[in-house]
Amino acid sequence: MEKGTDFVIVGLSPWYIDIGSNCKSIARELSRNHRVLYVNMPLDNATILQQKDHPEIRKHLDIVKGIQPALYEIQPNLWNYYPTGILRSINWIPFTPLFSFLNRYNSRRFAADIRRATRQLGFSNYILFNDNDIFRSFYLKDLLDPRLYIYYSRDNLLGVNYWKRHGATIEPRHIAKADIAVANSHYLTDYLRRHNPNSYYMGQGCDTTLFDAGKTYPMPQDLANIPHPIIGYIGAISSLRLDEQVIREIAVSRPGYSVVLVGPEDDHFTGSTLHDLPNIHFPGKKPLSELPWYSARFDVCINPQLINEVTIGNYPLKIDEYLSMGKPVVATRTQALGIFGGNIYIADKPADYPALLDKALAEDNEASRRSRIALAASHTWENSVKELYLAIDKTLATNKTLAT
Repeated sequence: MEKGTDFVIVGLSPWYIDIGSNCKSIARELSRNHRVLYVNMPLDNATILQQKDHPEIRKHLDIVKGIQPALYEIQPNLWNYYPTGILRSINWIPFTPLFSFLNRYNSRRFAADIRRATRQLGFSNYILFNDNDIFRSFYLKDLLDPRLYIYYSRDNLLGVNYWKRHGATIEPRHIAKADIAVANSHYLTDYLRRHNPNSYYMGQGCDTTLFDAGKTYPMPQDLANIPHPIIGYIGAISSLRLDEQVIREIAVSRPGYSVVLVGPEDDHFTGSTLHDLPNIHFPGKKPLSELPWYSARFDVCINPQLINEVTIGNYPLKIDEYLSMGKPVVATRTQALGIFGGNIYIADKPADYPALLDKALAEDNEASRRSRIALAASHTWENSVKELYLAIDKTLATNKTLAT
C-alpha cells in the first residue's frame, strides 16, 4: 500500500467514546502513513431528544450552531469531524422501502458534511472505510465516489432487533456494493463472502501498551480485601452477552474462589441474585486506563460468553487483553477461539468451568505466561492493518480503473 493515500472513516463509534474502539485503533494505525479523517456519527432527532444533557451531545449541538469548530486535529495526520447536519430518526418506520427512501435523504445530508470536511483538508481520491454503519452510510459510495469503498464487519448487528428490522434486507445489499469487505473474525468473514466475493479476514489488534505484563500497576482499593484466588472478568455485564449461569456455577461450586466482575451492569444483572452470593463482587465501571490494575490482580480470567446470534461470530478482544497480561483464561467455545490455539482453556457448558479453573490455576507457570504474552503480542493493530493493505493492493491490482 503506497504511502500518502487519504482515508475517510465513518462508523458507529464517535471519537469521544470512552471505551476501546476497533475503529479508533485502526484510524491511529492508518495515520502512521496516511492522512485520516475520522467522522463522528451525525446527530439525529431522537439522540438530541434523549441525550441532550450528555456533555458530548451538548458540544455537538454547539458545533451545529457554529459556536465551536467542526474539525479538530487529534494528532499529526489524524482529524476528527463533527457533522453539522441533523438527520431524521427513521428506524421506527415498519416498511423497508419507505425507510430506504428516507434513508437516502439522510445519506445526502451526511455526504454533504463529509464533502465539506474533505474539501477543507484537501482530500481527494480517498479511500472510504465504513465501520459497520449499515444505514446512514448505505448511499455514501454512490454520493461521494471514493477511490475505494470498504465495508468493515466487527459485530453481527443483525442479531439486535434495532438493526434486524431493516438491516436483514439492507446489509447484504450494502456488503455487495462495497469494493472490499473485511472482518475481524473468520465467522464474520464467511458471512461477508456470501454477499461479496472480495471479502477478507483482517484479524484483530490489541493495545499491548495498555495491557502490559511488564508494568507494575496500583492495587485497586476495592480489591484489597478480596481473598485469592480471584476469578476475573472485565467488560460489559450484559444479559445479551454474558452467561449468568456460568458465573453462578463458579461461585456455588467453588465457594473459596472470589469472582470479580468489572464493568457496567445492565438492568438484568443489577437485579440479579448474583449480588446475594458472598464470593461475587461487582466493582462497577472503571476508566479504560485502570482496567489493567484489575486484570493484574486476577489469578484466572474468564470470558463466559452467552452464545447467541449476536455473539457467536464476535472476536473476543478481551481474551487478547487477558493474555497480554500473562493470565490464564477460561472461555466458552466459539469459532473465533481457534486463533488462540492451546493458550486458553475452552468450556462447552457452564458445568465445565469449575474444573477448568482448577486446572488453569494448577498449571500456571512462567513458561505458560511467556507463551500467552507472545501470542497476544502478535495480535497487533499494525498486523491487522497490514492485512487491510494486502486486501487493498490485491483489489487495485485486479481492477485497473480503481488504481488511478
